[in-house]
Amino acid sequence: MLIEVIADTLNDAILAEKAGADRIELITAVGEGGLTPSYGLIEAVCHAVSIPVSVMIRPHSRSFTYTQQDLAIMKSDIKACRDIGAAGIVIGAITAENKVDEEALSVLLEDAEGLDVTYHRAFDQVENQLEALEVLKTYKKISRILTSGGAEKAPQAKEQLQKLINSCEDSHLTIMPGSGITPENIEDFLKGVSPREIHVGSGVRKNRSLLHEIDVELLQTFKELCKRAGA
Repeated sequence: MLIEVIADTLNDAILAEKAGADRIELITAVGEGGLTPSYGLIEAVCHAVSIPVSVMIRPHSRSFTYTQQDLAIMKSDIKACRDIGAAGIVIGAITAENKVDEEALSVLLEDAEGLDVTYHRAFDQVENQLEALEVLKTYKKISRILTSGGAEKAPQAKEQLQKLINSCEDSHLTIMPGSGITPENIEDFLKGVSPREIHVGSGVRKNRSLLHEIDVELLQTFKELCKRAGA
């Protein structure tokens, strides 16, 4: 199973790779759910680690509904990520009616050629996830959806997550559960859910807080537990 780890500093990224992370989601403003990091940080991380780095493309935390001005900024950030050498981007957009914003998504994907694309937890705010999934299946440039199954924490939505995973079986999309997954609950979580990728943040950090650095031993334990569960 692939383990993606949140990083918001250069040291985070280095520690994550040291502990065996397979991919980094690079963000800033962890208290706001993650925003686009500075170009300096993106460049430093991409040069410091050998594992793939996916960069959050989110210009503000007001909502996941974007204006044309927002989209222009996001397009510029996507181009910069590609030029700097990031492996991927993390994007998402919904309408005021809580549906996938296909117009915005098409605009953003115009500049995503060659980048691995994750649709982020804006997906957890859509009106109907199974309908939204069918929409996202039509976008071949999107590789995966990061989701907690519509719940605050992924372990609270195991049945829904497995439904989404099952619905992706004959498509190019992967469902990557995230939020609230920890070393303490991962084995139980994997008894009811069979993902190919897992997203983890505070669960593998010191003091179990995104405000503290990654705990290398804890992340290594988490990875071993995933392997032990037969994932």
